[in-house]
Order: sequence, then structure tokens, then C-alpha cells
Amino acid sequence: MTGMRLALALAIAVLASPCWAQDYPSRPVKIIVPFGAGGPADVTARQIGSILQENFGQPFVIENRTGAGGVIGTFEVSKSAPDGYTLLMMSNTQTANESLVQASQRKYELMKDLAPIAPVNYSDLVIVVHPSVPAKTLAEFIALAKSQPGKLNYASSGQGTPYHMAGELFKTMAGIDLVHVPYRNSGEARSGVIGGQVQMMIDAVTAMAPNVAEGQVRALATTGKTRSTVLPDAPTVIEAGILGYDATIWLGLMAPAGTPKPIIDKLNAAVNAAVKRPDIVKLWTGQGAVPLSMTPEEFDKYLRGDIVKWAEVVKRFGDRPQ
Repeated sequence: MTGMRLALALAIAVLASPCWAQDYPSRPVKIIVPFGAGGPADVTARQIGSILQENFGQPFVIENRTGAGGVIGTFEVSKSAPDGYTLLMMSNTQTANESLVQASQRKYELMKDLAPIAPVNYSDLVIVVHPSVPAKTLAEFIALAKSQPGKLNYASSGQGTPYHMAGELFKTMAGIDLVHVPYRNSGEARSGVIGGQVQMMIDAVTAMAPNVAEGQVRALATTGKTRSTVLPDAPTVIEAGILGYDATIWLGLMAPAGTPKPIIDKLNAAVNAAVKRPDIVKLWTGQGAVPLSMTPEEFDKYLRGDIVKWAEVVKRFGDRPQ
């Protein structure tokens, strides 16, 4: 009898799901950002949340749930009700954590416990140094690091973040030994390099460009395949001689696994429309961010490919990264 009730409940849920999507959202939606306030994920979540609130007529509330390199906030969403009212603003931190953080510590599997909704945008990173560092180019910095193995350090907003992973990829491809100094969030890491407590940092162009313009840090190179429109004078890492280097920070939305497909599709359509708005495109272009638009299925494939990419990087520096 219990089995029959369960089967009936599932059948009713399947039949009712289009109705849920039609009425969705009928109350406030929470977007959890597993990173600190003021960073790219937080800022972008508030921008997208504002547009979704405008379109749907319901509040989209942003909540920061920091800690453990994005694991705490991700875990909270993975265990939330699969009804579309708790979403995750995630980045390549989450895909890197699949190989960097043991499953027993995460207590979730990204592609099993969460469902892809849509990507939002990506931006290049920039390698910057404190003005006191006697290196005017990336080649000079690499030569300096090779002459002082283990003496220079670089900041990141925490283990597994795009900045950390980009740094480890840079270290291995350049053949240098830098000490990783993880901070609690990107704002503190940025302050560390601006204040000279650390020599180098790889940060989002969207966040660091103003500091470069003010002379607080020196830009050595950007990390994309082509030069940044925001920092056009800075060569790419590839131009500087490290062929094949490519690292960005991208952002996207996920929901708890089991969220009805019609709700996923409704959110996907709304996000894709939001990132194509002329005002958003103009704003992001001025900051160095590029809109991304995919179906949930395309985003699923993208995520799985990124998990493989960063797993290879983790193998290069071992299971005990600095």
C-alpha cells in the first residue's frame, strides 16, 4: 500500500509540474552566493536577481553563505527543497572543488545533487603585482621567481577559487615555485596585494581594473585567449610566452536536483533574456565581462567539461596544494 501511495504521489507531481511552472514564482526566491559580499559572484547575483524580480514580480533575495571555499553555501542549496525557491550562484570554484575537496568533506556531488539552470557571464583574470616588485613584465616576474624559488607569494580568495586555480596553473606552466596565501574573500586578498603583504595576485579584471588605473598595482598580463578590452595594454599570458594558458572566472545558476524541469526551463529563459539586455551588455562590456547563454543541457555539458579540466590541474600540483 505504501508503494502504491508513493507511485500515486509521483504521478501527481509529474502531472502537476507544468502548473507549478505556470504559477512560479508565487513567493520570494532565495539566491545563495557561497562567496563574500562585493566579489564578482555577489555583484552579478544582485544584478541578475534585480532583473528577475522585475520580470517575475517576486523578490529575489541574495544571501551570502561563505566558508570552506564555497562548500558551505553549495551544500546548503544541494539539501534544499527542489521547488525552485532556493538557487545557487556558482562559479568554477564549484567545478574545481569536485577534485580538490574530498566528497566526504563536501557531502554533495555537484552534478548529482544540483541541476544546471544557466550560465551568466565570464571575465578574464589579470595578473598583478605590488609596485615594489622589481618586474615590469610577466617574463621578468617569472625570471625573478625562478631566481628565488619559494620566496614570492600570491594571494587568492581561498582554496579552490578561480584565482587559486589560475595561480596553480600559472605556476606549473611557467615552472616556478610561488607560495599560495589564501584569504577569506577576494576583497581581503585584493587588500593584501595592494598593501604589499603579498607580491602577486590573479584577480578578476572586473574587480581589479580600477586599482590598476590608480597605480595601486601593476598589471603584467591577462589570462584569456585575447587581450582584455578593459586593459588593452596588458598582454595575454600566451603573448608573454606561456602557450596554451587559458583561465577565466565564469558564473552560473544551479538549483537542487529534482527541481521540476518546467521551472528550470522558465528560469533558463529568464536568465538568457536578462544577460542579453542592452543595458546589461553595455555595463558588463565596460567592466570586462562577457554574457553567456546556454540551454540547461548545454550548461550541463559545459560543467562536466570544466570538472575534467580542473581535475587535471589538481593532479599537476598534487592533493596538498599550498
